[in-house]
Amino acid sequence: MQGTGDAAQRHTTGGRRVRAAWIPAGRPPRVLVLGGTSEIGLAILAALDAPADTQIMLAGRDEDRLAAAAKQLPYPARTLAFDATALATHPGVIDDAFADGPVDLVISAAGVLVPQPELDRDPVRAGLLVETNFTAHVTTILAAAGRMRSAGHGTIVVLSSVAAIRPRKANFVYGSAKAGLDAFARGLADALHGSGVRVLLVRPGFVIGRMTAGMPAAPLSATPAQVGAAVAAALSADRAEVWVPRALQPFAAVMRVLPRPVWRRLRR
Repeated sequence: MQGTGDAAQRHTTGGRRVRAAWIPAGRPPRVLVLGGTSEIGLAILAALDAPADTQIMLAGRDEDRLAAAAKQLPYPARTLAFDATALATHPGVIDDAFADGPVDLVISAAGVLVPQPELDRDPVRAGLLVETNFTAHVTTILAAAGRMRSAGHGTIVVLSSVAAIRPRKANFVYGSAKAGLDAFARGLADALHGSGVRVLLVRPGFVIGRMTAGMPAAPLSATPAQVGAAVAAALSADRAEVWVPRALQPFAAVMRVLPRPVWRRLRR
């Protein structure tokens, strides 16, 4: 697994620093994190090899946690009110983020994970999970992509999951939301091709962190820091897709072709 040093190395050629494609010339970069208290979102910020004057906007619901996260960043930061399930407010959030100038990097990191048995008992909660993990990304990313397309510059990081490849009975609501998000991100990338705006699709496996606390770790697990480092390296390399860890990609190919009777017997 690549560390943060690998991300930094991709910014150098023969000892000479090379500006990453997402960083603009002549002004401080501006970064928006949707889901501003997300461990992975914050880990990406920590791994970025960005200029010290990079301006960060953390958008989320919990003002105290947002303020605490902002204080820990090595960049100047401010917070924005953002409720992933309040869809009608999302255009205003994007308007606010772009009010002071272009946004160069949007990290779409909002997400929740609820055990499937709880969703089985509470279909409304299942619907809110889908809104948070899929619909909210559609509304905010489309609004941001329109602004970036007009500017001819920008990068959007979308946090998908290996669960998107083939939803399992153990988490099929979460997996179906991620499958929708994954398809949306791939279609958006094609729609933005040639516009100067790119999409980086991130597919982590099981991430050991706050969201999965109490759950036994799955094979090919990663930490938020490992995901952050891999995303930072992919941004520097101008890649369109990253699996974390890399071994997940061939594993996902096997997942796709397993016979359904075998797939149904999997417990996780």
